[in-house]
Formats: sequence, C-alpha cells, structure tokens
Amino acid sequence: MASVLVVEDDQFVRSALIRHLTEATHTVRSVGTALEALREVAHFRFDVVILDLGLPDLDGSEALKMLRGITDVPVIIATARDDEAEIVRLLNDGADDYLIKPFSVEHLSARMAAVLRRARVPAGDVPPSDVLRVGGLAIDPLRRQAELDGARLDLTRREFDLLAFLAGRPGVVVPRKELLAEVWQQSYGDDQTIDVHLSWLRRKLGETAARPRYLHTLRGVGVKLEPPLSGQPL
Repeated sequence: MASVLVVEDDQFVRSALIRHLTEATHTVRSVGTALEALREVAHFRFDVVILDLGLPDLDGSEALKMLRGITDVPVIIATARDDEAEIVRLLNDGADDYLIKPFSVEHLSARMAAVLRRARVPAGDVPPSDVLRVGGLAIDPLRRQAELDGARLDLTRREFDLLAFLAGRPGVVVPRKELLAEVWQQSYGDDQTIDVHLSWLRRKLGETAARPRYLHTLRGVGVKLEPPLSGQPL
C-alpha cells in the first residue's frame, strides 16, 4: 500500500484515479491545482505523486520544478502531450516516469509499482555501510550522500542511484540494458532516459560529454565511471 497524491483538475479523470487507487488499497489524497499540490507535499508524506500537466493555475512542468525544490518524492507525469522534446525536458526536470493519456489502470499500476520499487530498493549490490570512493568522489549509500572533492553534491534520488551503481563498478563499462534493469528496475526502456540523467549528473560533476572527467560513454556499448587521468585538470 502506498500514499498517493493525485494532482488532476479534470473531475472525471480525478474520480476514476481515486477509485482505482483506493480499490488497490492505496491511501489517496487529491487536489486540482499546482498550489494545492505544493501545500500537500509540504504538510504530508507521500510515496508517489501523479501529476497532470494541464492545471488551471500553473503548468504542470513548472509545478514539477517547484515540487523538486521541496521534495524528492517520485513523480509520474500524466499528460496528453506526446512531444518527445517535452518528455525529455520533463525527465531532465526531475520526473520519474510519464504516461500518455488515455492510459489503462493496469498500465498505471505497473508504472507505479516500478517507481515504488526503485524508490525503496537501494541501487547496486554494494553493502550500504561502505563508502564508495572513486577519485575525488565519495558516495555513502547508507546516508544517500555524495561528495566531490569534499563538497556535497545536490543529487536527485535517481541521480544518486545511478552514480552509486556505477561507483560500485569503477572502470567497468556497464551496458545500458543493465542500467535500465538495475537502476530503473525496467527490462526495457528509452535510451534517452539514461542520456538525460547522465547529462544532468555530468553538470553536477562539473564535466561535459565532450570533456568527461568521471563519466565516460562508449557509444553503442555502455557507460563507465572512473577517476580522472593523472594530470587531468580537476
């Protein structure tokens, strides 16, 4: 059972979601505006938020950015928009998953289950008590904290999971399928999801794909994390 916040202004869709989620034994609260959603997450703990984009007071994409400023709760976007560039932007802004309307209750249930598994299961198979160190990186899976050269990194849950998984295999090229299976808990998916999160993580590590320091992508193969080369500027 999960605690779910439904943010949807269409009363018909909202009622259907509430009914389905309640029948699935989830605890559900619902609101119809972005500002109400922000108040809810500030006062209550949720396991997942289902966020519509077409809200009356604020576009859902802006609401997502504001939510990410105060909480790391998993967010599933529910949208009628199927523009690929916008979907990539939403993932880049912190969405955990998205569903294109109309969708079946079975599809929603499967996506929710996957998101909740990812939120509850630590990434990788490294004992959580061990601090992982790769060059100037220090990753503590137990406290879910990461530092670069002694400075705390402000990472989202997914960014941390990705970094921790790769740090547990320094210098090893991890295939994209394995990243999807272990970090995203998915047997299939869009490579752009990985690319978006790698790009976001690179920014926080102070590097780019053209000038990598820690994160190296081997086209058509996978991704590896390794310390900067000796003499490479930090």
